[in-house]
Amino acid sequence: MLRTDIKDLQDIPNVGKSTEKYLHILGIYEPIQLAGQDPFKLYNDFCDITKKKHDPCLIDVFISAVNYMEGGAAKKWWEFTAERKIKQGTT
Repeated sequence: MLRTDIKDLQDIPNVGKSTEKYLHILGIYEPIQLAGQDPFKLYNDFCDITKKKHDPCLIDVFISAVNYMEGGAAKKWWEFTAERKIKQGTT
């Protein structure tokens, strides 16, 4: 169930000022815009836009935010690290 009641990006667990700024760079201003997004694509697009390779833990933050907006439980971002590594084949 989508979380349409969340109105501010920083109301999403693990999204603080920096991550909000990153999401703005990606053109995401409303929390509901995260629903259906591919966190890996968000990360790759962010790296392309900024012309810099960022810490892959940012993917974990994006996974947690997308998951939460799609109705998932609020979890710490590092609880998604294993999922990222499996999807990247880096376990």
